[in-house]
Amino acid sequence: MVLLSACVAKPTNVESIPTKQNEEMKSKTSITVVYDNNSYDSSIEAAWGFSCVIKLPQRTILFDTGGDGEVLLRNMAKLEIDPKEIDAVVLSHIHGDHTGGLARFLERNNDVTVYIPISFPQNLKNEVRISGAKLEEVNKARELFNGVFTTGELDGGIKEQSLLLTTANGLVVITGCAHPGVVNIVRRAKDITGEKIYLIIGGFHLAGALPYQINYVAESLLELGVQKVAPCHCSGEVTRRIFKDYFNENYIDSGVGKRITVE
Repeated sequence: MVLLSACVAKPTNVESIPTKQNEEMKSKTSITVVYDNNSYDSSIEAAWGFSCVIKLPQRTILFDTGGDGEVLLRNMAKLEIDPKEIDAVVLSHIHGDHTGGLARFLERNNDVTVYIPISFPQNLKNEVRISGAKLEEVNKARELFNGVFTTGELDGGIKEQSLLLTTANGLVVITGCAHPGVVNIVRRAKDITGEKIYLIIGGFHLAGALPYQINYVAESLLELGVQKVAPCHCSGEVTRRIFKDYFNENYIDSGVGKRITVE
């Protein structure tokens, strides 16, 4: 169950389970949206694209890098996230609003492994290697770290990978743009892990979709047992309104500056 709790920097911007001791946070996972075109915290700069920082008990992952490295780094600084804390970078797909901040980030921290779909162009792969970072190409679904999976490349016109986190509450699915379809991604996530879906966060690629299409997606996710949703980036305002109606208290308002903490 996700409830509001205190955070030293921005108490109102944290979704979390209340804890009595700092030690308990060692068993928790936090997801902070550091780049998004939807504004959640007005003090953090909104720009077209998506990126989030995932803090696990044993490592920290940067998922996508937004479209502008300077904006990414400024937002991380405002959210008190040191680029040096990042252990791995996972890129969902080749579009510039998800990869544009990579080069600037690697100037600040190249002691990372960058996980990219195998279909990425060779010039980007070369740039990662030249930066001094380690490159890992992703084709099929596999476990990247303990309890952290990639869906592998899924094809929706644009080849894209999503990230899956196993938690005590169920699976957390993180999408970049969901070009392969958010329903297809959820089905794939369940096939890979056998876990129930606790939360989906990221772009749902439904901006511009008609209401009946959005209704179908929302109904399908509910039928698949998805408990909570936090659509942002390319989901669209109509989608966010419709999903709020469908999921009620299990809808999480998301945008740049949002932090969600789960077991």
